[in-house]
Amino acid sequence: MNRIDARGRCLCGAVTLEASVDEKVGACHCKLCRSWGGGPLFALDGGNQMRIDGDAHVTRYQSSERAERGFCGRCGSHLFIRVLASGRLVLPVGLFALDRELRFDHQIFIDRKPSFYTFADETRCMTGEELFAQAARGKSPAA
Repeated sequence: MNRIDARGRCLCGAVTLEASVDEKVGACHCKLCRSWGGGPLFALDGGNQMRIDGDAHVTRYQSSERAERGFCGRCGSHLFIRVLASGRLVLPVGLFALDRELRFDHQIFIDRKPSFYTFADETRCMTGEELFAQAARGKSPAA
C-alpha cells in the first residue's frame, strides 16, 4: 500500500486537513453515503491520524452505530467518516488535489448499488457482508 502525504480543504477554506492517504480510491454505494452526498462516495483510506486546522468549524454527526461523519459547519463540505471502533478515517477524495497520484481500486456495498449507474473501470467489488468480515479481521478495503 503506497501512502501519500496529502493536504486538503473544505470549499470555503475554514477547515484544512492533513493526512497520509492510500493511493487507492474506493467508491461506497451504501444508502448512508448516497444520502449524504447524492451519489456514491469516492474516498481514500486516511489511516488513524489526521491533523485538522479550523476544528471549531467542524460539525460531527454519529450517522450509525459504527461511524461518525464530519463536515464543515460553514460551507457543508464533507470532511471525513471516522469508524468508531478502530478510529480509521475515510476521507472524500475531492478534498485533495491528487488526481495523478490516485487510482480507482475498489467498490464497497456493491450489493446496494442502484442499477442506474455503472463504472467502466475494473475494480475489486465487495458486498456489505464481505466488507464487515474483512473489517473484523482488521483490514481496510484498500488493503
